[in-house]
Amino acid sequence: MPYEDLKREIVDAFVYLEEHGLNWAYSGNISVKVGEDLFLLSPSGVWKARMKPEDVLLVTGDGKVLEGNGKPSVEFKTHVAIYRARRDVKAVVHAHPIYAGIIAAKRVDIDPVLEELTFYVGGTIRVASYAPSGTEELARNAVEALGDKKAVILANHGVVACGSSLEEALAVLGYVERAAKVAVYSMLIGGVQPLPREAQTLERELYVQKLQKALFK
Repeated sequence: MPYEDLKREIVDAFVYLEEHGLNWAYSGNISVKVGEDLFLLSPSGVWKARMKPEDVLLVTGDGKVLEGNGKPSVEFKTHVAIYRARRDVKAVVHAHPIYAGIIAAKRVDIDPVLEELTFYVGGTIRVASYAPSGTEELARNAVEALGDKKAVILANHGVVACGSSLEEALAVLGYVERAAKVAVYSMLIGGVQPLPREAQTLERELYVQKLQKALFK
């Protein structure tokens, strides 16, 4: 079966997400870029942690299914918009963790409350302006709020994390949820104190260096 290993990775990723409370049931979607305007994509309408590798679709950028019998998620428009805006991105994970969901409902950006947020994710994680799921507007809003970071929160929705591999995208999602949890609890005890600006600048420079290297892999 073509791309068998990558399909298995996508299936295993959903099991991991559900086991760690980062996604649930029919929610979420994952894509991996496998060629120019060619992607592996989780199907819509299935319990994600119960998928099999053969359920994973092979689709073009316009959503045409080349392999598989399922239906592409409407959220695929956001995935494609990110791939087209960011040459460094090879995998996108859209999930619905609890604490990041609170941030999405509150519609407040997550400042660099932990060093790792800048070093691994790029700094402040912005909440994209609200737009209905599956729309071109949501895709545009997500790309704009993402910038050169590796994650964006969708207002009243979930998190989109990306990386140069599926493994990295999953790690980014974990960093965002950890930072969201710290931010939520910090709000409860009086507010958030982000990293000193000097530390943010240093971590940001290191992040940009890594990003530039990824472009030439």
